Amino acid sequence: MPLNDCNLLRIITRLWRQRWILGQLVMRDVLLRYRGAMFGMMWILLGPLLMLAIFAFIFGEIFQARWPQQQSGLPYWVLLYAGLIAFNIFAETINRASTAVRGYPNFVKKMIFPVEILPLVPLGTALIHAGFNLLVLAGVLAWLGKLDVSFLLLPLLLLPLLLFALGAAWFIAAWGVFIKDMSQIVPLLVQMLLFLSPVFYPVQAVPASLQPLYRHNPLGTVIETCRCVIGGQPVDWLTWTGMLLLSAVIMLLGYVFFQHSREEFADVL
Repeated sequence: MPLNDCNLLRIITRLWRQRWILGQLVMRDVLLRYRGAMFGMMWILLGPLLMLAIFAFIFGEIFQARWPQQQSGLPYWVLLYAGLIAFNIFAETINRASTAVRGYPNFVKKMIFPVEILPLVPLGTALIHAGFNLLVLAGVLAWLGKLDVSFLLLPLLLLPLLLFALGAAWFIAAWGVFIKDMSQIVPLLVQMLLFLSPVFYPVQAVPASLQPLYRHNPLGTVIETCRCVIGGQPVDWLTWTGMLLLSAVIMLLGYVFFQHSREEFADVL
């Protein structure tokens, strides 16, 4: 691909021009997921509510878990839920990225179709689910008397994670066209990453020698930053900015790799 097409601003502009097509694909994806269900689209809200209730019962009443080195006064299950919101955006995007292109062979074979937006479809769906999860989290924080205006920063703080997930999705979507096993490998890796990320525990609980691995990656940084916001603690904006730049680079590399590989997609499919 031409070198001038590797410009990050140019890539964002190109994707923005395709926002209508992308929006239609995302809505189609969401509607198909809940089509035929008794409660239909209500599951987008019922799912988070039921999950939060289970967390509150299991970790609050049965295990009576306490967050290590907790300073915010929030229950363990609330901090856990906040971390899962961020992680699930990444997990849902990556899990479905391996079939994002393979699942649309007719689109791939149409030369005028912007194939590069296909890996954005699972990301868009994940963002819709995350939006409803954030509404549930806001309601719980208000009920606990812990909701602060800083909660409005959460969408901004998720930005490094979104860029990171998109870059990884472009890589995995391209590999998924050539390697069918990616649809089996990726979910296993994501499940392992769930326990290797600071979702169920803070970074401070990790051995000191391993903490840099947790702190200097977009996933761990965003999870910890989101917890800081809901817990009323200061945000490390310097680290967040560094992760934003790193995620932008990963996004750019993923896009370049995807565009370089797309010429062979039609032949494989």
